[in-house]
Amino acid sequence: MRKLFGTDGVRGTANTHPMTAEMALRIGAAVGRYFRRDASGVHRVVIGKDTRLSGYMLENALTAGLTSTGMNVLLLGPVPTPAVGLMTRSMRADLGVMISASHNPAIDNGIKFFGPDGFKLSDQAEIDIERLIEEGVSPAQAQNIGRARRVDDARFRYGERVKSSLPRDLRLGGLKVVIDCANGAAHRTAPEVLWELGADVIPVGTAPDGKNINLDCGSTQPRVAAETVVSHGADVGICLDGDADRVVVIDETGTVADGDQLMALLASSWSRADQLKGGALVATVMSNLGLERYLAGQGLRLERTAVGDRYVVERMREGGFNLGGEQSGHIVMSDYATTGDGLMAGLHFLAEMVQTGKKASELSRQFETVPQLLKNVRFGAGQAPLEAASVQSAISDAEARLNGQGRLLIRKSGTEPLIRVMAECEDSALLNQVVDGIVAEVEAATG
Repeated sequence: MRKLFGTDGVRGTANTHPMTAEMALRIGAAVGRYFRRDASGVHRVVIGKDTRLSGYMLENALTAGLTSTGMNVLLLGPVPTPAVGLMTRSMRADLGVMISASHNPAIDNGIKFFGPDGFKLSDQAEIDIERLIEEGVSPAQAQNIGRARRVDDARFRYGERVKSSLPRDLRLGGLKVVIDCANGAAHRTAPEVLWELGADVIPVGTAPDGKNINLDCGSTQPRVAAETVVSHGADVGICLDGDADRVVVIDETGTVADGDQLMALLASSWSRADQLKGGALVATVMSNLGLERYLAGQGLRLERTAVGDRYVVERMREGGFNLGGEQSGHIVMSDYATTGDGLMAGLHFLAEMVQTGKKASELSRQFETVPQLLKNVRFGAGQAPLEAASVQSAISDAEARLNGQGRLLIRKSGTEPLIRVMAECEDSALLNQVVDGIVAEVEAATG
């Protein structure tokens, strides 16, 4: 069992365990030793970050830990998470590191890792690294200490890679696009890429100050972007999160479409073009039942995984699939990227608009969703509310009531101290009753 790593790397409140400078140094030394098992040759690691104030602290601490084991560090500065996966492979690095807490508020931060192939680490690799963190590692000899240097053109390299995923002759001229960068890692790259492709760009969330990432903006809070789309008469809005690995789309009426609708569009389009490998889309247990029914109607399958885009990617690689993602907006197109890429997915939505001549509202409503309700309950340190007998009883009762009418999913978040209670059911009254009943018991168990 992993103690330090969660669904997506190590995450927590900055300057509080495990997101302290001391722990970041220990983590850096451990992963440096893990990926530098062969003492010969040159070993390098690329480090990217988003715009959080604590990123400076963690970047320096990780660099110290990594160089202490003989790793040479290449600092990319603020770049989207998918850029780290790309640069890890293109720069022939042994390891990639992204300092980000994704969609979380600015007081949080996290550390994500990519292997030399550009893909996120396996559970077993994380377990092995945790063991090294606990045991401690011996530093390199003085003459073998690593070096660190800045890479100034990382975001430009990434921007070119994102554009290359589109047909060379495709232009976005005539499209008025609101791009919300969540005051995060893509605050410069995303507007630049859209402008270079010919779009009329209206930027939102492009003034990071270290403390405003995801604050009233971005994919988790798209209200301002939706209002901007309507007030400017824009054709579409693209909302990224803090590290730009997820996206939601806003149509010309200000209506928000989640990752399920975007995946449905891409899967259907790619299938018609004979580009969808394996005849399937890979998504998590959180994706709406309506998506599964829609795909079945198209003669396609939905392969479900545990929550987390890395589990989606693992299944894609195992089955040879090339499209997957999460309802939250992580869209993985493995022909072009190794992880979720919000900007790339947004561009492919715009490409569909250009190629079909349809409005965003037509493309972003591919299927009717089955009513779905998700509620979160926060719990304290050391608490385990899902183990309480009263909660287990409430869950059993809810499953019995939903039998044949819907589905229930209860899980502990891998990135925040939250219990997530989700259900789907055509009967909205029953849906609210079962979710509220479980939430009440979880709240009672947490005091």
